[in-house]
Order: sequence, then structure tokens, then C-alpha cells
Amino acid sequence: MKLLAFLSAAVIGALGGIFLPGQHPAGAVDHGQVGEAWPITEPDLLEVIRVRLERAKTHGGLDVLNTRFAERVKASVQRPVPVAGVVAAVEDRTWEYDPTVRIEHDIRDHEGNLIAAAGQKVNPLDSIPLSKKLVFINGDSPAEVSWAMEQGDDLRARVIMVRGAPFDLMKTNRRRFYFDQEGSLTGKFGIKHTPASVEQSGRLLVVREVALSQGKGT
Repeated sequence: MKLLAFLSAAVIGALGGIFLPGQHPAGAVDHGQVGEAWPITEPDLLEVIRVRLERAKTHGGLDVLNTRFAERVKASVQRPVPVAGVVAAVEDRTWEYDPTVRIEHDIRDHEGNLIAAAGQKVNPLDSIPLSKKLVFINGDSPAEVSWAMEQGDDLRARVIMVRGAPFDLMKTNRRRFYFDQEGSLTGKFGIKHTPASVEQSGRLLVVREVALSQGKGT
């Protein structure tokens, strides 16, 4: 019976104040301490890092770590991670991309004046036209690099790489090269093949993938 009463009290306590008709809340019972208890302690993460850095500095390991880190950063800048899933085009493709966006929340300036209301559709090309053609290439392909050079100088075309070493091409071609980090632009426009271009036509953007002559695109 004592066990049944104890279980009933436990269930009532778990229900958080919900009682059956005719019953009353059971009083709290102090069962004392069962077994030995210790305080919960965790090492300070920053202190652990500091101690390890001091130890590495004392034994000369910090210089090695700094050198390795600098080399990795330099390598990632000189040759960024290639954009996954983008390969050489084997056929020409053309489609339109509408940059219009729907405003989710009111946009106001620093004085509180309404710039765009929630639900409003805005086409950024109405305010900021795309003045330069965007050219996407595999920088490791000489044929695609040559094709990109034919699309216009820095004033007319912006060359964006999905693979390769931008700084090497800058030195060779005496112009700026950009890199599509993490495929943000190719992903937005749906580009899966290079070389490709994006240019404005009215309130839309025209995207083209171009298949170079056989044997020139690799």
C-alpha cells in the first residue's frame, strides 16, 4: 500500500497540479541524500586555449602553426575551392532570369520614411541597371579564357571564374578576374555549364551557356 501511495503521489506531481476529483495534492517528502554528491565543474575553454598556446609558444610550436595557417590562407586565396557541379557546356542554352523580388517587411530610411512596403514587388534593375556583362568561365581552360577576353574589356565585361587561379590570370591578361565564391551567382542564375554570360535586356536578365568548338572547351 505504501508503494501504491508513493507512485500515486509521483504521478500527481508529474502532472504539475492536475488532480482527480476527491484527491488532494500530496505534501513534499524529504527522502534525504542518497549517495555522495560532488559539485559540477568544467574547465574554462578560453583558459585551456591560452595554456595550450603558451605551451606551443614555449616549445616553438606556435611559429609552426602560424606558418601553416598562413600557407593555407594563401593557397585558398590564390586558388579558391572550385564551384561544384559546373562543367563545360556541350550545347548552347539561353533563358531569361527575372530579378524581381517581393518585399517581406516594410523598408524605411534612417528618418523613418517608407521606401518599400511589405508585399510590394521590386525589380532592382529599375534603379541599378547591370552596366557590365557577367562572364563565367573555368579559369583552367585556355579556350574559355580566350572566349572571355573576346566579350569585352573591364569596362564592358566582368569575368567571374568558377575554377582556377585568379591572380595568375590577372598577371597574364592585365585585367581583373573575380571568383564565384561557393557558387552564389551561378546558383542564383541556374548556370550549370561554362562558358556562360549574363546581361540585361529590359527588365530581365538573359543567361547564355555557350558550347565551344569540340576540343577547345577543356
